[in-house]
Amino acid sequence: MALKITDACINCDVCEPVCPNGAIYQGEEIYEIDPALCTECVGHFDEPQCRALCPVDCIPLDPDHVESHDTLMRKYRRLTAAND
Repeated sequence: MALKITDACINCDVCEPVCPNGAIYQGEEIYEIDPALCTECVGHFDEPQCRALCPVDCIPLDPDHVESHDTLMRKYRRLTAAND
């Protein structure tokens, strides 16, 4: 699954700079996550960095974007190959 940021977000700006895929961006009111870019840090880290650092725990799994670990790894490979 991709992750999503809920409206409990306090716009602390901790999550955006730690996202290795650039999936997190400032939305109209709160930070948002682009599910096309979110790999839950698969391929980069053992756990999602945004979730690990979020002080208000407002980044759950997004049930609208269910993805297996293998799918996330393929997305990671595609995204990192585009940056080579």
